[in-house]
Amino acid sequence: MIRPYPLYIGLRYVRAKRRNRFVSFISFVSVIGIALGVMALITVLSVMNGFDYQIRAQFFSVAPAVTISTNDHISTSWQALSKKVALVPGVIASAPFIDGKGMLINQGAVSGVETFGVLPKEEIKISEVPNKMQNGSFFSLTPGSFHMVIGVKLAESLGLQLGDKVNLFTPQTTATPFGVLPRFRQFTITGIFYTHSGFGFDSGVAYINMQDAEKLYAASQVLGGLHLKLSHVYQAQQVSDILSQRLPYNYVVSNWTETFGTFFKALAMEKTMMFVILLLIVAVAAFNLVSTLMMTVNDKRMDIAILRTMGASPRSILLVFMVQGGFVGFIGIGLGIVSGVLLATYAPDIVNWIQHITGRQFISSSVYFIDYLPSRLDGMDVVRIALWSWGLSLVATLYPAWIASRTQPAEALRYE
Repeated sequence: MIRPYPLYIGLRYVRAKRRNRFVSFISFVSVIGIALGVMALITVLSVMNGFDYQIRAQFFSVAPAVTISTNDHISTSWQALSKKVALVPGVIASAPFIDGKGMLINQGAVSGVETFGVLPKEEIKISEVPNKMQNGSFFSLTPGSFHMVIGVKLAESLGLQLGDKVNLFTPQTTATPFGVLPRFRQFTITGIFYTHSGFGFDSGVAYINMQDAEKLYAASQVLGGLHLKLSHVYQAQQVSDILSQRLPYNYVVSNWTETFGTFFKALAMEKTMMFVILLLIVAVAAFNLVSTLMMTVNDKRMDIAILRTMGASPRSILLVFMVQGGFVGFIGIGLGIVSGVLLATYAPDIVNWIQHITGRQFISSSVYFIDYLPSRLDGMDVVRIALWSWGLSLVATLYPAWIASRTQPAEALRYE
């Protein structure tokens, strides 16, 4: 006899024509169900990976990974601080800033903003904002010019265009013979950027020259420091810990995980929950194998009895039907992986084609930060899906195979 014979007989049962066509139909449905579930899992996770990647790429193109803040005069100390920070592994660039809160007022329209005083030649090392200008130039922020660069949504809300004047009021005050007055200055809009990143960058951030910021804000009441760019954003906490140990007590180190970490954890949790929910679809399809194998066991009772009388052990009978069910699951998983990879690869093109045919825009940049369907296939996701689906298929075969292994030859052959 061919060994291992449980494998040979199990595969033979898969290929053999069944006397009951309904069993063949249920088996076919099981394969298609598993394939559809696996395909859906791969496609949905690839799309979620695409959204996650795009959000992270756009966010970290404008947001600093690590921020060093101090109340000291950063304009005179930032170069020495930058040299010290550059020695920390993972830090690839830094740029000085002065951070102040303010209120922009233009013809009765009011909007609160976070104002960053920067040096354009240094800022371009750590941020993509200078490369995302819709109008004007980021390098127009020269000392003493009192020029301002704002986001496109902020410009729209205040009705501002290139060359317009706008008043920036600060929370600080100045004592004059006429009483205590708020500190403010008129700025000229010389640049409008559009980052697509959301998180308030396009609607709540304004850039001015660092020297102009020092003149506008009282130095003792404003934060300054360095924004850092890292070789890998997930090193932020490690770099922050090193800097906290090396820098004096008057420097405060923070990173993106403290400010926006909850949002990205929510994205990861959403992907995990989607994986579990869609895996249930695969589980339902896989457990269709239970009914398929139960009917197969009833159909093959005489064969089982003959094998037992020829010396086959209950364990061998169990393995025969586990092989049969496992191979059916394997076929479904294989079809699902092939179709899922193809669909995930061409999903953006398919959605664009549907949008073109129907004339409807399904994805809005105002909601998702992008106006197209991203897809990013991850090999590890495919492996995880295949292993979980294979495991569920094997679990589904256990009960029918156990029933087959308990078949008594005398009982099965009594009426044959």
